[in-house]
Amino acid sequence: MAAAALALLANNSPLASWYDALLDTPASVRIGTLGIDKPLLLWINDGLMAVFFLLVGLEIKREMLEGNLSRPGQILLPALAAVAGMVVPAAVFVWINRDDPAVLAGWAIPSATDIAFALGVLSLLGSRVRVSLKVLLTAIAVLDDLGAIVVIATFYTADLSTASLVLAAIAIAGLALLNRAGVRHLGPYVLVGLFLWTCVLKSGVHATLAGVALGLSIPLRGDTAESSPLVQLEHALHSWVAFGILPVFAFANAGVSFAGIGPERLVAAVPLGVALGLFLGKQIGIFGAIYALVKLRVTEMPAGATWPMIYGISLLCGIGFTMSLFIGTLAYDSAAHAADVRLGVIVGSLLSAAAGYLVLSRAVR
Repeated sequence: MAAAALALLANNSPLASWYDALLDTPASVRIGTLGIDKPLLLWINDGLMAVFFLLVGLEIKREMLEGNLSRPGQILLPALAAVAGMVVPAAVFVWINRDDPAVLAGWAIPSATDIAFALGVLSLLGSRVRVSLKVLLTAIAVLDDLGAIVVIATFYTADLSTASLVLAAIAIAGLALLNRAGVRHLGPYVLVGLFLWTCVLKSGVHATLAGVALGLSIPLRGDTAESSPLVQLEHALHSWVAFGILPVFAFANAGVSFAGIGPERLVAAVPLGVALGLFLGKQIGIFGAIYALVKLRVTEMPAGATWPMIYGISLLCGIGFTMSLFIGTLAYDSAAHAADVRLGVIVGSLLSAAAGYLVLSRAVR
């Protein structure tokens, strides 16, 4: 949040030209004739965010093998809630922008939940929040991340390079062989993962998906109960991602210039669709799905939870900061649309955070 605020301050001050120049700084890595040349902004969004998605892949695998999503009874409620929490916000965005087909590529922007920010707001309430609510929010957000990965892989790809895709498939097969062969050292996985990232970057599929594939290939079981390669890597990455990569990403992508922005800009189709998709679409989809599933006796209410508590959790799922901004960078190329996305994400996420905190603070008393 501090990094996002700093970006807003920098881009609305005499430092604005320096802020833009920094993000446009060219950087390259070259070995012989093979080279990657990108501005600093794309190194952050394609490179550093691949490490973020690596951590997401590790968390998803651990949760599905031995965590909150390891049993069918545990996964049904958050899975259906996550699906509804992606479909309804997307429908809200499409309905608001239905008269402008040129901007409909951003339909997935409000469908994402930022697990770090949502759990951060929930943690402000301390021990008053029941464990079942924390588990529910975490499960919905993890499955939401999984859904976002599928959306990115399916809908946000450029022209595909067959040769690069073949090499990427060979790299993924290599990761699978390492896992099947019982390799527990992380070094070989990282080396193959770097090759995979390069191939995916050149293929037209978004490079961050290489991080997910690498995360899913890391073995959970170690030589002893205390030596899980997956858990070791997850713990090693967590602080770097939380206190390094995510703030850098926020600083690089949250800088909205408020010059010339009046109330009419807030009700323009793209920012309004994103903001209402996050604030209204998320709560309607998630709360509506949970209410229907419980009332129809398909699943049971989380232990000790009340409907106001469930509603508060549904509101917090409307915090879509990191993933929504990221999908926005894939959906639009123009600077005007990028500014609209940032504005809508910030407004929708702030409304969801404030409303969710107020509802939960009253519900847990």
